[in-house]
Amino acid sequence: MNGLPMTQDLARIRAFVQVFDAGGFSSAARQHGRSKALLSKYVTDLEDYLGVRLMNRTTRKLSLTEAGEAYYREASGLLQQLDDLDATITDQTAEPRGLLRVSAPRNFGEDTLAPAIFEYLRKYPKVTLDLRLEDRYVDLVDEGVDLALRISTLADSSLIARKIADMHVIVGGSEDLLKRHGTPQHPEDLRHLPCIVDVNLQGQSNWRFVEDGKTISVPVNGPVRVNSPLAARKAAAMGLGFVVLPSYLAEPAIARGELVPVLTQFLPTGQTLQAVYPHRRHLAGKVRALIDHLVEWFQNHPIH
Repeated sequence: MNGLPMTQDLARIRAFVQVFDAGGFSSAARQHGRSKALLSKYVTDLEDYLGVRLMNRTTRKLSLTEAGEAYYREASGLLQQLDDLDATITDQTAEPRGLLRVSAPRNFGEDTLAPAIFEYLRKYPKVTLDLRLEDRYVDLVDEGVDLALRISTLADSSLIARKIADMHVIVGGSEDLLKRHGTPQHPEDLRHLPCIVDVNLQGQSNWRFVEDGKTISVPVNGPVRVNSPLAARKAAAMGLGFVVLPSYLAEPAIARGELVPVLTQFLPTGQTLQAVYPHRRHLAGKVRALIDHLVEWFQNHPIH
């Protein structure tokens, strides 16, 4: 890129990021209206300039080299900053547009979030969505995610959050379990009872309750540790132990008679669905519009 105008430098960097984001040259060409040959040339020119291979290319798969991973992290961040800078001028009047990367818990995303976020796409057809549903804490900055929906309290001070909706949890067990072990009358009873531990749950095997306005933490254990709330619900429904579940997963099982709620008077309140995003000076209009849309949606469609 020696001596080339900066716009051409940026075109090559942007092509590299777009190809990796799209998963290949053909997909990137379709998404961005460029020819596959031009994108390939841009990426090759960038590699020649840097003197390193950034991508491993095969007929079936494209992956980044170690150098490519490092370059992608920095380049995608710089491009986002440039896009944000442009957006400061146009956001006030322009319709939201462009690629929006969103992360959310799988089960919440597949059912409760899906209709809300797809309605946003109907409202703003110039936005394209990369929705990543996975039960882990995504590093927004490193993975280039614009917005994460999280059911928790905010822990990372490098992020900022906005409350979307109130949430609550339910502790339950099957009727068979209650017959065998009895109904717990106090959270401390769970220390000596079988419990299903969802490792995605904040605190994991230390379950939090409230008594006389004070938070108490009860260590639990049992026959199953699993990283899926649906699997945890199934294990509890089969009588293997008590379980803590978000209400949107617990209440259908309660309605079917699979689970019986317990310790309701000790359950904590104040847990919320939060929209979490990196601390940037400017919040892109497409992200702000989605947050506003979700707040309004869940006001009209409360999470039970």
